[in-house]
Amino acid sequence: MKKLILLLNMGGPRKSCEVEIFLKNMFNDPCILGVKNPFLRKFLAFMITKMRLKSAQENYKQIGGKSPICEITQRLCDKLNQNNKFVFDYAMNYTPPFCKEVLSRHENVDEIVVFPLYPHYSITTVTSSLNDFYKAYNELGLKAKVQEVRYFYESKEYNQIIIKNIKDKILSMDVGEISMIFSAHSLPQKIINNGDRYEAHVKEHVEILTNLLEKEGLNFKDVKLAYQSRLGPVKWLEPSLNDVLSLLKNKKALIYPLSFCVDNSETIFELDVEYRHIAKELGFEFYEVCECPNASDAFAEFIVNNIKE
Repeated sequence: MKKLILLLNMGGPRKSCEVEIFLKNMFNDPCILGVKNPFLRKFLAFMITKMRLKSAQENYKQIGGKSPICEITQRLCDKLNQNNKFVFDYAMNYTPPFCKEVLSRHENVDEIVVFPLYPHYSITTVTSSLNDFYKAYNELGLKAKVQEVRYFYESKEYNQIIIKNIKDKILSMDVGEISMIFSAHSLPQKIINNGDRYEAHVKEHVEILTNLLEKEGLNFKDVKLAYQSRLGPVKWLEPSLNDVLSLLKNKKALIYPLSFCVDNSETIFELDVEYRHIAKELGFEFYEVCECPNASDAFAEFIVNNIKE
């Protein structure tokens, strides 16, 4: 039996000309911009893209003109395809490689395990990725059996990877004066009010990790949850990372990007460039950002073990 493990993620520009593609596809996603009328949604997506394109291109220039998400995910797949009986590949939601293109290379498989690389469930991430997959699956007329991995923030193995990444960032430092901040991608409050489980999952995840930190003897001054990437005038999940940093009196913070498994513009630009600048203006003595699991051996092993289970 031939089995394909398909890793899914939002995508990111691999070169400057893909910034517009990324924005246009993201804001035209009904799971992101909840406008039911497709013509109105397409028009709004066009207008938002037009307004944000120049600033987005400038932001990407500061991190080499592209997002690292595709390169890292490709390295992860290369690692997974070594000495494994399954075939691993990946597809992105808003930029190439798109799902239909990737699935067309695997039309002879008997089973597909769809693995969105998001630790928490949200309609804006997991459901969006699965919708994109099934659209391509049906258009290609595939008959392979499909299984889904929905979320995994409760996994002990996954959370040990996070703890190790935190340890690697602080090494032998005394963390008693450092605030540990778990930064999650924010969502409009309206989405949560409509039944999205994302906020509940994020809060449960922070509680799990706080207990693990204590068991590991990592006694940070405090552990906080903050939200990043707010956009537009509507009410979003709070507190914002900006507010949390502004209220910290100890001026020492370690940031972990809780919503992501693979580094992207929200981690390497927003957290490590923009917020580092804000922290400097606020007089921070210590401000560092942990890496995501990325293409580490431990994350590859977690994926394989998750599939076996």
